[in-house]
Amino acid sequence: MIARSAFEKENRHADPAQAASSFYDAHSWRRKSEMKLRVLILGYGEMGHAMEYLLAARHDVRIWNLGTLVKGNHATLEEAVADAQVILFCLPVNPHDEIARRIAPHVVPDCLCLTIAKGLDETGRTAAQIFERVFAGKCHYGVMYGPMISEELRAGRHGFADAVLSDAADFAVIHALFLGSTLVCQQASDLHGRSWSVILKNVYAILFGVADELQLGDNLRGHLMVAALAELSGIVQSFGGKANTPYSYAGLGDLLTTATSADSHHHELGRKLARGEWQDISGEGVHTLRMVEKYRLFDWRGYPLFALAHDIVSAPQTLQDRLQDYLRQLREVERCAI
Repeated sequence: MIARSAFEKENRHADPAQAASSFYDAHSWRRKSEMKLRVLILGYGEMGHAMEYLLAARHDVRIWNLGTLVKGNHATLEEAVADAQVILFCLPVNPHDEIARRIAPHVVPDCLCLTIAKGLDETGRTAAQIFERVFAGKCHYGVMYGPMISEELRAGRHGFADAVLSDAADFAVIHALFLGSTLVCQQASDLHGRSWSVILKNVYAILFGVADELQLGDNLRGHLMVAALAELSGIVQSFGGKANTPYSYAGLGDLLTTATSADSHHHELGRKLARGEWQDISGEGVHTLRMVEKYRLFDWRGYPLFALAHDIVSAPQTLQDRLQDYLRQLREVERCAI
């Protein structure tokens, strides 16, 4: 006997006609995997282009960017939203709230809104928190996080992502969306834990750049990875997340990619700080440090490596002293963090 899915159990008493016509009917997985979806991409930067590359051959892709419909035959954003089955937010987190509120009245209930934004807005909120506040009860929503360097995706190389959804049954849509593409997308849980993992990894990636510029060795890089994951686990749990969530595509996978990629912005920030080039030190990780301190989002001084990154970014002239102080304190630690 085949076990019923959670979707089937929840809908076993639903009207048969309604169940048959529902876009999310669990019985039509194979049919939906072959469906051509109406996809609206919001934002046409590097990731917007990457998503177009992944999806355009199999789906009806429309694109909105900077107030203009770049691709598609709708007159307004609102019309494009009303006709979309999937909406991809390929935008920084800051405009998420404004745009989500603008489109919320026009999104159809079965639409799936997804974001790949990996930062905090000016009020210290994650994209997941914004979606939860705006879209809950109106439509389906979720996040996709993991190592997805846009240049590699557009070059036909593989990317990897965790998908955490407000309704687990929506993974049928994710499956249909990326079927046949080079993006490996796996269903996951812990919406807020994965959000914080992917956001904070940019902070820790800065320290890898510092270590590499100062030629502190591969051994220290190994320590940074272990210590960063231990701290991420503690921070995630402080938000009610799961201890093992950072050991995922959203956490370890994206951290390793960001910390070692030659083109990583945050790795290069660390190198610049170590070289004494303190102008134009900006990025999602830097902004995250400021928001965490400003809104006291967690007890960041309780996490030595995070505190080191904070102090180096906010007072780069203390870099050498703070680094030596951190290593000195580390030599006094007797118990493994994990």
